[in-house]
Amino acid sequence: MSDEKSLLSRLKQRHVFRVGGMYLVAAWVLLQFAEIMIDFMALPDWTGRALIVLVSLGFPFILLLAWVFDVSTNGVKADAASVGASDQQGALRKIDSAIVFMVLLGAGLAFYLWPSEAPDATGEPEVMLHSPVIEQQNSNKAHHSDKYILVGNLVDFTGASGSSGQAYGQAIIDANNWINENGGINGKLIDLDTIETSYQVRRAIDAYEKWSSQGVVAIQGWGTAIGVALKDDINADQVPFFSASYSAEFTDPQGIKTGDAAPYNFFYGPSYSDGCRGLVQWADSDWRTQGKKMKPKYLHMGDNQPYPNAPKAACEAYAAELGFEVLQPIIFSMIPGDYSRQCRLLKASAPDYVFLANLDKSVSALLTQCSDLEVDTQYMANIYGFDEDVMLSAGSAANGLVWVMGAAAWGDSASGMYTVREISKMSDPQESKYRSVHYMRGVCSTFYLKEAIEIANEKNTMNSAAIKQALYAQAQWVPKGLEGVCLPTTWTEKDHRGVTKVPIYQARVNGPVTGLSIQSLINNQIIEMTPIYEATIERKPEWLGW
Repeated sequence: MSDEKSLLSRLKQRHVFRVGGMYLVAAWVLLQFAEIMIDFMALPDWTGRALIVLVSLGFPFILLLAWVFDVSTNGVKADAASVGASDQQGALRKIDSAIVFMVLLGAGLAFYLWPSEAPDATGEPEVMLHSPVIEQQNSNKAHHSDKYILVGNLVDFTGASGSSGQAYGQAIIDANNWINENGGINGKLIDLDTIETSYQVRRAIDAYEKWSSQGVVAIQGWGTAIGVALKDDINADQVPFFSASYSAEFTDPQGIKTGDAAPYNFFYGPSYSDGCRGLVQWADSDWRTQGKKMKPKYLHMGDNQPYPNAPKAACEAYAAELGFEVLQPIIFSMIPGDYSRQCRLLKASAPDYVFLANLDKSVSALLTQCSDLEVDTQYMANIYGFDEDVMLSAGSAANGLVWVMGAAAWGDSASGMYTVREISKMSDPQESKYRSVHYMRGVCSTFYLKEAIEIANEKNTMNSAAIKQALYAQAQWVPKGLEGVCLPTTWTEKDHRGVTKVPIYQARVNGPVTGLSIQSLINNQIIEMTPIYEATIERKPEWLGW
């Protein structure tokens, strides 16, 4: 017993327990931080497992070091007897302070990672995530499940794509609430379960596991990396997934070209690859109009992540096919930062046409910084890379940029905009908000799924497989009430490239934008979004899934 006490006292004397505790807390903080970065950087799943193994192997090693060495304010010493009491106490206070700091940091990260309900996309404290009709009947829901249709809704309101995600996600919420307020779908109400992902794959996987146990019939989704992560599960469970990601890999339902079937992945709009091809097609026409004889130069700019990379190879190949000189791509982060190096590289490369593959916030920052360095080129942007907010934040630096639109704009006079404005009142009854271009596409996505559910329900086979088949029922499909808003769409069992028309718009910034709202800027024609081209993309077999 005395030997055991002696060992215990020596462990305490050598502060093995303290050092071990500090290591465990530090490892906990490190793993939480790594979880965020692995999701954001789309690193492979084994990265997290490898980190856990390394941290675990390091624990006995750090305990051994704590036993062999002792600490003081004068450094680490192998001889405990040579360490003065005051020096030792000073070092221990530093260890204790470090432990407290890391506990607080870890608690903050844990709070950030904790799944939360989606906040109001407009920044206001109240938002209707469910129809009032559903709220009134929630207590009886378990006894009337035949009256409800569970649809999942993955949104990003606070993450890297939060700017466009707020508009798109709010559209999904508003459209479903409007459907319920107007009788639902053949008398059944949509139970829309909205979950905030903050652009993190882990949260989306957790949400899907929850929904799959509850009998979800379809999902409205968000994020290319999320779509890739869920693809195998939704295929196995046969759940239609209406993705807000337009990655071309989701367009090959039978795996004919990609070898990786995606039969339950759908999206409304041209794929990222086809959108970029449409921009290159416009650039070719623009170059010919200018009458220039030399080859035009094309350059891809974006982060090394699934979303920016999705159209890269396909678009570069198409540019080369049309006679462009394809330059070495330039990588810039989706997290806005100092892009001066990339702007200098861009200026030195002197491309004629630059495709910006990142999201809106980083695009805005790049435009501003490159304008300051007097970079002169024709910018083009993906469907999530540009909108009215970019014109507001980048100002004159956004002037002349060309981008993929995908649906009508808020101020358009199309007959279907009446329905969109009625839907908007669900979260904005005072009609005070301007809705960005992403809002209309969110409404379109909801209504394609709505009509597919109606078709399936009318045949008395309202399940996920029947909904999928219903999506093949119409060609050149425009949802009722949204004429002129949504582009005609055709999905087939062999080809999920629904939209092959690519509307190309150009931004005009005609004056200072500071201190004015988007609606005021548009009303006064300080900012304009002008349609300049419509590309038709062939359904080439070799482009399926690419």
